[in-house]
Amino acid sequence: MPDETPARMTAREAVTLLTGPAGFAEHLPPPRELPADGPLGWAGYDAARERARTRTGEEESVVYGTGVVGDRACVLLSFEFGFLGGSLGQRTGDRLEAAYALALTRRLPLLALVATGGSRMQEGMVALTQLQRVAAAATRLREAGLPQIAVVRDPTTGGGWATVGAGADVVLALPGAQVGFAGSRVRPADADPYAYSAEGQFAAGQVDAVVPADELAATVTHWLRALGPHVAAGAQPSGTGPHDPSGAGPHDPSGAPEADAPGAGAPDAAPPRPHDPPPAAPVPRALPVPSAPAVPSATARLPETGREAVARARDARRPRAEAYLADYFAVRLPLHGDRCGGTDPGLLCGFGLRADGGAVAYVAQCGTATRPAGYRTAARTIRLADRLGVPVLTLVDTPGAANDAEAERAGAGAAIAETFAAIAAARVPVTTLVIGEGGSGGALALAAPGNTHVTADSYFSVIAPELAAAILKRPPSETGATADQLRLRPQDLVDLGFARSIVG
Repeated sequence: MPDETPARMTAREAVTLLTGPAGFAEHLPPPRELPADGPLGWAGYDAARERARTRTGEEESVVYGTGVVGDRACVLLSFEFGFLGGSLGQRTGDRLEAAYALALTRRLPLLALVATGGSRMQEGMVALTQLQRVAAAATRLREAGLPQIAVVRDPTTGGGWATVGAGADVVLALPGAQVGFAGSRVRPADADPYAYSAEGQFAAGQVDAVVPADELAATVTHWLRALGPHVAAGAQPSGTGPHDPSGAGPHDPSGAPEADAPGAGAPDAAPPRPHDPPPAAPVPRALPVPSAPAVPSATARLPETGREAVARARDARRPRAEAYLADYFAVRLPLHGDRCGGTDPGLLCGFGLRADGGAVAYVAQCGTATRPAGYRTAARTIRLADRLGVPVLTLVDTPGAANDAEAERAGAGAAIAETFAAIAAARVPVTTLVIGEGGSGGALALAAPGNTHVTADSYFSVIAPELAAAILKRPPSETGATADQLRLRPQDLVDLGFARSIVG
């Protein structure tokens, strides 16, 4: 496991960075006695633990408790890398499982500040199986509809990355942090170090954002507000006592950690999902096309022909997804990547806060052919919103799904199917606005059945009119007539029952 580095942030410094000096109440799990030199009888293990305790002031490699970040109560757990490289042993597993159980009991989000070298070799398989405990505890929290956010510090490797870190709903990273399953001493000698960095993991779609330390508290506060549960500090989530103004549980004024009860967080302790379906996301307003002689007051009237509808949707001056999202949200929090090594810059996903504080998840096509990684990221976003009870907004604007050989190798069909399934299974309302091109199944995968709206500068078609004419062996001069036959204009879509309204 990696050596400790004194310059690295300690566990408590990481907590204080987010909560301030008085915003954290530490908890402790029930005590566990270990045999001399641990479960393996590893010679010198007790002495190594004592040196780590003296050096760091900590009893284990993780501290946890309740706190307030911004105005949001949460459970925080933080790794102390100076304690045997932040490694996971049996007592670490006790603390991690207790932290997840505390979040479950208090119905609070879990915020993990991770810095670990992985499993503790001096405890052998006993240490390795702590990863299964963590995975089970995280699953119980997920099933209860509670969010998990990870902030990965330097370094975050091994099983800690593969459970507490990469297993979170949202993964934020500090700049320059070493992040990866393989630590620096076990990866191939010629491996590209960038692949094991926060920035490299972001490029590969494994990290949602790289956030400087001085921006972390504000960013995490926004995420806690967006993901919920939507109870601010000062309110009382289910499971907190009447004298708990922070929503973080009782606090001993002496500063002594609070002991958690034995057996907390057992599988049968998970409460039912807490939320009813939220109201649907409001339909965005239509944005005007800049006036030009060729298309005067384009949004003031509907297209007269199919050819005109297609031309207006393809007009380079038409507002794109970025403009619509900027107009709709006060704060946007991107979700980046499909967690399979892929990203699609032509699809914007994430959660946002509107001016009234309401949270909405968004998936927005940017006018390009959507790639498999984009569809997988969209499905990831929709499933997360559904689990947390957050309504979804989708903006449709694509000529269609990417159809090149690389897209086929990346599983285009399966990725599109996954997106169709995510919307079909969603229990939260999904609102769709078609803002440009609606190109066949690659666009339909993001459209909400029964709640799709269109702008006057959009069209939707089973196939592009040029391709339809070619298939029918018609000359290019008949493309316009083919577009009319396809009935793809906004008013046609309303008449056909596909769209509920024309916005604007």
